[in-house]
Amino acid sequence: MTNRQIAAQETRRKIVEAAKKIICEKGLANTSVDEITEACGVAKGSFYTYFKRKEEIVFELSRGMFDEILSNAKNHSGTFLDKLQKYMTEFASYIEKSSVKLTQEWIKNVVVPETIPNGYENNKLEIDLNNTIDLLQYGVETGELQKDSPVTQLAYIITDLLYGQMLCWCMSNGTYSYEKRTQEFCKMSLYPLFKNYLINKEI
Repeated sequence: MTNRQIAAQETRRKIVEAAKKIICEKGLANTSVDEITEACGVAKGSFYTYFKRKEEIVFELSRGMFDEILSNAKNHSGTFLDKLQKYMTEFASYIEKSSVKLTQEWIKNVVVPETIPNGYENNKLEIDLNNTIDLLQYGVETGELQKDSPVTQLAYIITDLLYGQMLCWCMSNGTYSYEKRTQEFCKMSLYPLFKNYLINKEI
């Protein structure tokens, strides 16, 4: 990688980090490109080198970090249910730390699909569903889940649960911990949900 490429990568990172901080505090609608570029110390024109409009920042935040969460879950030691719990609780933890306002922007993206910027094929719900399918399929491939496991149907259940809890958390204005609520679900319900599909009936 050349020095110019490294500098460009760093500028892009600064823009994304500054945007995330402001959006978390004020919401996307109340955030301007001028505020973002001023906060990270770059020229306004630099913003448009990397993003066509500010809405693309929300997609950027919703893609990169959640791919990392999926990778962390796959590499987590322990049983398949440990991996799935890792995925779900890290998902909830990142959402909670990102703030209610940013989460509301993600939900808006799902509810109002025309807000999807050009160049982004899937909205956040589709990204998260595909990641959950990926993790469950990984369980099949590694011999932890039975080959005939209904991967897609199980992924829908997990994703519905995460999004339902996310919505309730937003409606409460973050008055309780989304991460802890997810941990409670995992402890009580993951084994009953998956016990018929596990190769080893671990608890």
